[in-house]
Amino acid sequence: MRNDQFGYDISLSSPEAVQAWDRMVLAFLAHAAATPEHLGKVLEAEPGFAMAHAVKGLFCLMLGRREMDETARAAHETAVLCARQGAPLPRETGYVRALGAWLGGRPSDSVREMEAILTRWPEDALAMKISHAIRFILGDKDGMRASIEAVLPAYDVQNPARGYLFGCHAFSLEETGEYGRAETAGRMGLSVSPDDAWGLHAVAHVFDMTCNARAGLDWLEGREHAWAHCNNFRYHVWWHKALMHLDQNEIEAVFHLYDTEVRKDRTDDFRDISNGTAMLMRLELEGHDVGDRWEEMADICEARTEDACLIFADLHYLLALIGGGRKSAIRRMMTRLHADAKRGGESEMMRRMANPGLSAASGLEAFGEGDYKTAFLNLKQARHSMQLAGGSHAQRDIFERLSIDAGIRAGFLDDAETMLGERSARRAGRHDRYASTRLDLIAETRGEWGEAGRLPAE
Repeated sequence: MRNDQFGYDISLSSPEAVQAWDRMVLAFLAHAAATPEHLGKVLEAEPGFAMAHAVKGLFCLMLGRREMDETARAAHETAVLCARQGAPLPRETGYVRALGAWLGGRPSDSVREMEAILTRWPEDALAMKISHAIRFILGDKDGMRASIEAVLPAYDVQNPARGYLFGCHAFSLEETGEYGRAETAGRMGLSVSPDDAWGLHAVAHVFDMTCNARAGLDWLEGREHAWAHCNNFRYHVWWHKALMHLDQNEIEAVFHLYDTEVRKDRTDDFRDISNGTAMLMRLELEGHDVGDRWEEMADICEARTEDACLIFADLHYLLALIGGGRKSAIRRMMTRLHADAKRGGESEMMRRMANPGLSAASGLEAFGEGDYKTAFLNLKQARHSMQLAGGSHAQRDIFERLSIDAGIRAGFLDDAETMLGERSARRAGRHDRYASTRLDLIAETRGEWGEAGRLPAE
């Protein structure tokens, strides 16, 4: 029995295994590409450590890929067996139960297991980050913030995870509209932990939500070292930089970053697909020709129509299929989504397939077909529950933009203007380039029609 870096007992016998475990935790907090390597060293050194197997399974489920379910189940079976054969500590068995709950379709119970751990062991930064990550997937922004703020007092200046905690606090503050405090917390996190990519990206979110793209570009410039070490999360930070260039109408810079960073490696992770599809759709909504860039993502997403892991992922797969004109694959996905909606009570994720998933997907399908009235009515219906799809305000903004553009194209000018007002209210009352151009378009259209919000008489 030894202690981990936070001073807690841990069922590892060798100092090498403890060192690998501590490094794994810090790597996970930093979104580092080396995380699986460190976890592998722990399992190699002490294959009977139930907690490590449980964490492996939880990491697999966070990937949101149906084929990883089998690996996660195998990890759970091994964790349970190790727990029976050994004498795991109460903190460690909480991780095993958390994995079992998620595999049983109850990720909220996984969160509760993490929170129970944090109540007794508040400096367990791994439990803190896992709770944060699952809440993010579930769209629980208020829970993210409450969880972090409950443990903040326990992390003194000696705690090696303190900077990463500040980064998580920054993101939860931003998502709940506390932009000034979020920027401060994010800067603090990065000053303590220079590789805190999550905190750095939280500050980028602040600049996005306060319509200050130029300051956001200045913030990211020269700080590439803070995300160079990351796993695929580094693509997402580059995506934020490309978004800022788009708001500045610097289109060549957007395409350059898209080709050389955002989709450089053409991966099939759903988060990377969401980066690519959301950027291409934004570009197309602004009237820019994206060439054949939809094709590589559509090829990937044709194999994902039956995934049904996360509605956030499915909606972005659908965007790729629409952009690539894959009508057969679109029909397959829509058929599956209708079936999932009918059996939505089976799990938390299935319920999200029904709401907001089905209405949102139907709206996207109609938008791709040029049926803007149907698109608007469906996207409007999904709009107020889109938080349940997970992701951030910045990520879900593509659905907001599509809703507004569908409304304008279908002649629902008053509704579109209201949506723009609500969107700007979330952005510190400011208009970004997108909002300004759409408000101008609405005004011009009304002038052409001669009467506000009404189609001309036939």
